Amino acid sequence: MHNAEPLISVSGLRKTFGGIVATDGVDLEVRGGEIHAVIGPNGAGKTTLIAQISGALQPDSGVIRFAGREITDLPTYERARLGLARSFQITSIFHDMSVVDNVALAVQAQDGHSYRFWRPARTDPVLVDRAMDALARVGLDGRRDDNAGKISHGERRQLEIAMALAAGPSALLLDEPTAGMGREETARMVEIIRSLKDDHAILLIEHDMDAVFALADRITVLVYGRIIASGPPQTIRADDAVRKAYLGDEVSDHAEG
Repeated sequence: MHNAEPLISVSGLRKTFGGIVATDGVDLEVRGGEIHAVIGPNGAGKTTLIAQISGALQPDSGVIRFAGREITDLPTYERARLGLARSFQITSIFHDMSVVDNVALAVQAQDGHSYRFWRPARTDPVLVDRAMDALARVGLDGRRDDNAGKISHGERRQLEIAMALAAGPSALLLDEPTAGMGREETARMVEIIRSLKDDHAILLIEHDMDAVFALADRITVLVYGRIIASGPPQTIRADDAVRKAYLGDEVSDHAEG
């Protein structure tokens, strides 16, 4: 059952870069227990939207609320402390460290212990327990001692999600989680994301339409920074404007790149 109050609420969000309007008056809500997917052609403004919600970019105008609190001007780390995590935020997996140490460091950083950041996290059983919980959620608990630089691309993306989960967030912003994956890895990632839905509100940006329609409770279509449609998957699939603007591109394999 979805919560009545949206966890993430965005209204009138606008961001321009020079003459280009990246987000043009975007209104969006994500509720607890819901996967809300944002789709659109390259350059539609999807990553700019997530960057504004996470705090990496400041909007020119508009309001962002999280759990009923306005967070429009809060820095990224404060949003993270409130329970908003972005998988893409963890850009640096430490390739020369083990899988579990990477996640334990993410827990440690989230707890604000950056002054002892390089103390081996594995010596702290509380950190390791939390790290192992996060790894179990993404199916990587069996790879705990493997070198993070040696795992597959798909497992690396799973590790990024485990690092985001390590902080115990209530909402996840997932930016292209299946990018660069083969069919088996994509299917595994779809199952992982579906399993996270009960405990998290999820805003998903994804190019793979099969993954989107398999996962999303709601889909918002962004074209040139503007929402052209938003609703349940069956409504979006049947929408002529969406088919012309975007879904038709799927048939021609993104002919425009």
